[in-house]
Amino acid sequence: MSELPTLPNSELLVGVLRDRLRQSPHQRITFADYMNLVLYHPQSGYYSTGISTIGNQGDFFTSSHLGADFGELLAQQLQQIWEILGHPHPFQVLEMGAGMGECARDILHFLSINYPDLLQSLQYLIIEASPQLIRHQKERLADYLTQGIVVEWHSWESLPNCSVIGCCFSNELIDAFPVHQVTVQEGTLREIYITLEEGKPRETIGELSTPKLQEYFEFLQINLFDSTYPENYRTEVNLAALDWLKILSQKLKQGYIITIDYGYSALQYYHPQRHNGTLQCYYQHHRHNNPYVNLGHQDITAHVNFTALEKQGELWGVKTLGFTQQALFLMALGLGERLAPLSGGTLGILEVLKRRDALHQLMNPDGLGGFGVLVQGKGLTIEQEGIILRGLEIPHDPFGIG
Repeated sequence: MSELPTLPNSELLVGVLRDRLRQSPHQRITFADYMNLVLYHPQSGYYSTGISTIGNQGDFFTSSHLGADFGELLAQQLQQIWEILGHPHPFQVLEMGAGMGECARDILHFLSINYPDLLQSLQYLIIEASPQLIRHQKERLADYLTQGIVVEWHSWESLPNCSVIGCCFSNELIDAFPVHQVTVQEGTLREIYITLEEGKPRETIGELSTPKLQEYFEFLQINLFDSTYPENYRTEVNLAALDWLKILSQKLKQGYIITIDYGYSALQYYHPQRHNGTLQCYYQHHRHNNPYVNLGHQDITAHVNFTALEKQGELWGVKTLGFTQQALFLMALGLGERLAPLSGGTLGILEVLKRRDALHQLMNPDGLGGFGVLVQGKGLTIEQEGIILRGLEIPHDPFGIG
C-alpha cells in the first residue's frame, strides 16, 4: 500500500479550533463538533472552500461520476413514483446533497427525452449547505434553467412543513454527517473529545456530552456492556442523522424517501468485533483512519446505521417499505439491459471497455453495488403501499448475463 500523502493542516482551521477550545468548558470539544468544523466551516472547511473534489482527480467518486446511468435509472424509479401518486402537479423531487450536480443533470436529461409529461409537472428541489457546490450545481443545470424547468435551491428553513409531494432522495449524504465517538471503559460509556497539543489535535476521554448518546443505544436495544464487547470498545453515534430524518419527515406530506449510502444494520454496525468503529478518511483516493491530518483537505465519513433511520422514521410517521443493495436496486431498474448492447459491435473496443467497467462498478458488491438502499414512505394509501417499487423487485437476471 502506498504511503498516505499529507499536507500541512489549514492554519485558519487550527486557529478556529484553538479559539473554539478556549471558549469551551475544559478546553475541549466533542468529535462531532470537531468533524463539523473541519468539514463545514464556512471559510476553510473541506466542503466549503472548493478544495474538495469528486471524481478520478479528486479524493473520492460517487455513482454519478461513473456516467449517466445512475441518474437515468433513478429517473426510471421517479417516473413510477409519479404514477403511483396519481400524477401530482407539481411533482416534487427533493435531492439532499447534490454534489457537483451530475445526478440532477442526468435525471433531467433523461426525463426530457423519455417522460416530457412528467417534466412538465416536475419541481426539482435541492437542499445544499455549501455555496461552492451550489455554484457548481447551477452551472451544471444552466441549460435546464434557461428552458424554464423548475429547479430551486432551499434551506430546510425555507421549505415549508408538509409541502413536498413526491420523492426525497440522497446519495452518500448521511455518511458525512458529524458523528460523536464513544468508548466503553470499566462498564461505563464515555466520549471522545478533542483538544490541542503543540498546535495539533489530540484526543481525550470524558463523560458524555449529552444523555442522548446513552439513549441512542437504548433506542436500538444495543447493550455495549455485554461481556462480548471488549474493554475500550470504540464506535460512533450519528445523532445528526436522527435530526435530519425528523426534519425531512416534517417537510414530506406524501411520497417516498430513498436513502442510498454505505452502512449496516445496528447489529452489524455495533458488532463486538467492530471494536474500532467505522470512521474513515479520504484524501486523493487514499482511504485511512486518521482524521487529524490534512485538516481542510480531506473527507471524513462514518458508515450509516440504517436501523436507526428505520426506527426514527417510525416515530415520525415514516414507514419502511423496503431495503436492498444498490446493485439489486439498479439491476431491477434495468442496469443489466444496458450491459447487453455492449457486445453488439456498434461501439469501439475502448468505449465498450469503459462502459462495461462503469456499469460493473455500479453493481460491484464490494464497492458501490454493496451500498444500502432504504426506501421509506409517508402519507401513502394502503393501495399505494401495496405497490412494490420497481427498484425493490427481485431482478429477473441479477448478473446481466441474459
